[in-house]
Amino acid sequence: MSRNLTADLAADLRLRIVDGDIQPGDKLPSENTLIGEFGVSRTVVRAALTRLQAEGLVETERGRGSFALTPPPKGPQAVPGGRPAASLKDRLHLLEFRIGVEAEAAALAARNRSERQLKAVLKALEDFTASGEHPAHAMKADYEFHRAIAAASGNPFYSDALAALGQRMIAMPRTRLMTGVEHYARDHFEQVVHEHRSIYAAIADGEESSSSAAMRNHLANSRRRLRAAQ
Repeated sequence: MSRNLTADLAADLRLRIVDGDIQPGDKLPSENTLIGEFGVSRTVVRAALTRLQAEGLVETERGRGSFALTPPPKGPQAVPGGRPAASLKDRLHLLEFRIGVEAEAAALAARNRSERQLKAVLKALEDFTASGEHPAHAMKADYEFHRAIAAASGNPFYSDALAALGQRMIAMPRTRLMTGVEHYARDHFEQVVHEHRSIYAAIADGEESSSSAAMRNHLANSRRRLRAAQ
């Protein structure tokens, strides 16, 4: 019976995370809240959270609680060609793909962007810069920054590619949520802000080669950070 209760609770929380009701970086309800909501024992709650940890959906830190991680993409359109990006190897391959696509999109944005499109890139940059205390907001603003650059390229296929990837193309490293790594998380975020600013500045200046190089550098660094976070 307890196995069924554990499975039911894990399924409910899994659905909330995958559907976005609980965003990456958000704290899950406390053990006491889940006990009261589902009428189960503490043992069942902990077993369900352990199951979600094993699936890579949750990170639990003693004294802080449990936090949602970036779920794997849903459906065959999560990545162009229908390939999911659930494992570390898949996510690294996805970043390699993004380097090839987005470096060229940034160069085209420097050449083709309108003032309205440049303002959209700047707005996404400002939103991301202001989101450091909320990982879920940071993830959304990060995605919107890359989407705005793709739109500014003037080639709709770049926008279509990023729309197909969806917001989950932005990984949520576990280390951003862990106790004892706040300094790392702050340095990580500030470095990404600096990289985004460099991309924006090059596009604003109309420097095609510099825009491409700045985007390539940013995504290569993202790949390195993802490896280091595991």
